[in-house]
Amino acid sequence: MTLNNKTATIVLAAGGLLVAQASAFAGGLERGGYNIDLLFDPSSVAVEAATTFVAPQRKLKNVEDLVPNDGNLNNRVRSADDSESYWTTRLGVKGGYEDADCMFDYSQPWGAHLKPGANWAGANQNIETKVSSRNYALTCSYRFDMGPGQLRVIGGGFYQEVYGFKERLANALVPAPRTGVGRLDLEGDGWGWRAGLAYEIPEYALRASLVYNSEVKLDDITGTLNLSQVNGLVLPVFGSQAMPDSLELKVQSGIAPDWLAFGSVKWTDWSQLQSVVFRCSVPGVPLCGPNTIATSLDLGYQDGWTITGGIGHKFNDQWSGAVSLTWDRGTAQGYGTQSDTWTIGTGVSYAPSKNVEFRLAGVLGILTSGSSGVATIDGRQIRDVRYDFDNDLVAAISTSVKVKF
Repeated sequence: MTLNNKTATIVLAAGGLLVAQASAFAGGLERGGYNIDLLFDPSSVAVEAATTFVAPQRKLKNVEDLVPNDGNLNNRVRSADDSESYWTTRLGVKGGYEDADCMFDYSQPWGAHLKPGANWAGANQNIETKVSSRNYALTCSYRFDMGPGQLRVIGGGFYQEVYGFKERLANALVPAPRTGVGRLDLEGDGWGWRAGLAYEIPEYALRASLVYNSEVKLDDITGTLNLSQVNGLVLPVFGSQAMPDSLELKVQSGIAPDWLAFGSVKWTDWSQLQSVVFRCSVPGVPLCGPNTIATSLDLGYQDGWTITGGIGHKFNDQWSGAVSLTWDRGTAQGYGTQSDTWTIGTGVSYAPSKNVEFRLAGVLGILTSGSSGVATIDGRQIRDVRYDFDNDLVAAISTSVKVKF
């Protein structure tokens, strides 16, 4: 059984979009993740733009304020819609000459948006949290003959910006008891690198790649803690955190004329995101003591695993389709809503000419049930709110266009 390189590219157009979509459902703060599939395009020049819309439907119930002495919220609504829909965008340009290829891309690998509002019983934990990111990467590879195929050496670097805010109810006892909305704004940036290997036998549409993406150290996260509604203070704060490293194995192979199987396994080091603490250095302010945490983002994640498998088929020279199944291990350990996720995806690709491809994919999945309560994170007991959640739906749609020469 043989499958030429052009046919493999057409079939994987739909399948590749499904694999990229899987990142939008992964645990932790993952949104678009990292994607270097454009680097493997056999064209001399290729330009690709993709966007994904994700609509999670996470709902919280049986909510209980566990610390009523700082302002009892148990008379408020005991349920909340926790999740917000979002978009992710990816742009890439790839150029190749003989056995060398390079790709520049812009992506939004990390993010989160939770907005249960101010009227639920857990408002002391969260009113709204939003995290966004921007990633600019250059990745190159070089191929040389080895056995019946080619070995590709991959390397590159990227610059990353992470920014966002969190709002929640805060309380002060002096000069008089008072409750108001506190807001933390933050931003940080850092550099990372990637390295990997790939082995390809174009005759059989066989490719296996293993790529490592380093952590990105945000050594100087700066921001503002606005407590003007609570005690009149607006404090400059600082902290540090590393965004996670990851290792991903991807495999594809022709299995029959015009049929391909593909799959991937990815590990992400989310366990290094536990409690992101912020301090300040304003003389005379109790919150700014040398051993005092002004505020923190408490996450308590465990490592993430994402496994995807699928099949693609070429119907004719213009149309191909693919289906996939993805499992993602939730990163929560009894704190938060990051439970396991199961998703089924379908995608189609239309190539009206040899220079243009259009892709459309949809995914429907289940966010599995669980509960959140008291947790110990980085040696500190986090006791704020308890709640349960049932199996919830998540859906997404992705579109992309590729122009190549």
